[in-house]
Amino acid sequence: MIEQIAVESIQMLTDQVLLQRFSPASVLVNDRGDIIYITGHTGKYLEPAAGRANMNIYSMMREGLNQVLPGALRKASQSLDTVVMHNIKTGTNGGSHYVDITVQRLDKPKALHGLILILFADVLKVPDSETADPKREKTESTKAMNDLELALQRSIEDLQSTREEMQTSQEELKSTNEELQSSNEELQSTNEELTTSKEEMQSLNEELQTVNVELQSKVYDFLQANDDMKNLLNSTEIASLFLDKELNIRRFTDETTHIFKLRISDIGRPFTDLVSDLKYTEIETHARKVLKTLITVESQIESTDGRWFNVRIMPYRTLTDFIDGLVITFTNVTDFKKLELKLQEAYDNFLLKEKALIISETRYRRLFETSKDGILILDAETGKITEVNPHLIEMLGYSHKQFIEKAIWEIGFFKDVVANKEKFIELQLKEFVRYENLPLETSDGRKINVEFISSVYTVENMKVIQCQIRERLARK
Repeated sequence: MIEQIAVESIQMLTDQVLLQRFSPASVLVNDRGDIIYITGHTGKYLEPAAGRANMNIYSMMREGLNQVLPGALRKASQSLDTVVMHNIKTGTNGGSHYVDITVQRLDKPKALHGLILILFADVLKVPDSETADPKREKTESTKAMNDLELALQRSIEDLQSTREEMQTSQEELKSTNEELQSSNEELQSTNEELTTSKEEMQSLNEELQTVNVELQSKVYDFLQANDDMKNLLNSTEIASLFLDKELNIRRFTDETTHIFKLRISDIGRPFTDLVSDLKYTEIETHARKVLKTLITVESQIESTDGRWFNVRIMPYRTLTDFIDGLVITFTNVTDFKKLELKLQEAYDNFLLKEKALIISETRYRRLFETSKDGILILDAETGKITEVNPHLIEMLGYSHKQFIEKAIWEIGFFKDVVANKEKFIELQLKEFVRYENLPLETSDGRKINVEFISSVYTVENMKVIQCQIRERLARK
């Protein structure tokens, strides 16, 4: 499964790289020319028109494209055949280049049905026509070509003018059609008024019946909306209480009856008269404060039976943004509150344990530093010295640096204790070794006899070896 996800991720990333670096620039438009989506860099073919922002391709075409692309779009919109145009010259920021254009109306997938995809592909080099004509023929051919281009340009301008006139005429016809429809509706209205005037009694009766049906329909809609709102509020399982501006009960959900002693007959009564399970004596004060300041008040309140509720008092706003009372919600947060209390208790216990640990560590450090016996602490796994107390440093005359981070068998004056790693392994297994009269040599060459006791114990799931060294007085 993990390999499949990795392959899909690689495929997606590869598709993105291909789209960004190697796919041609393209534009997706609808039948009106509005741009829906752009892929790649299209700045060489499209540019925003001056004036009000307009994301329509007809107003964003660069010079050269605006002469051929509208016709290609119109042709593509009429069939599913691909329209391809080669070597179209277009201007770009004072220069020009050639581009191949492909226009295709999409039929699948369904979400893109009817949209038109335009692809732009730059032509790196336009092949020059081979000619072997003399200079005179070349000059005449160039002149004729210029004449043809000028004629073509004029034809294009005429076509553009004709297109604009056609659009204007189409808008005028549309406006005229709307006016005719309006006139027709007015004539129909006049005809209906005449018919109504002719049959006044019958029309009055029909109007009364219609009004009656409308009233019944509105009553039914009101009842249905009321039932929908009631079911919606009850489905949230959040106790909600709706009050008017005088703090009288307007509406409540079923969950509210588990907090307040409420009945349907209590609607219209002041909610302060209700008997509540909440230990919330300031609820009336907070409610009046919200009515005055329009600022929501939120509190966590405990009930008499040990439940906890998040009480939220907020203004009741109508659709016209008029304050018409209050909404009070009661969200049961008992589980979260119990968890919070447990976490707080655990945190307090942790602080107590940490404080006790600090005290114990301080006492141990004090004993370690003031002990009249030399003490070494070793790593039980590696045999390296991790700590040495001041008395041992003073006894042997070596510096603290000469002890730390060295294995005990690497220090000369301890070679008789554990001559090699095998002896140290034996110490690890036995977990207790004692030497009654062990000779050691101090830094100044003196020989002293000591009692050497080593034992293994565990600190925070890690084994350490403590070596206690006590100097023995020389016997006569």
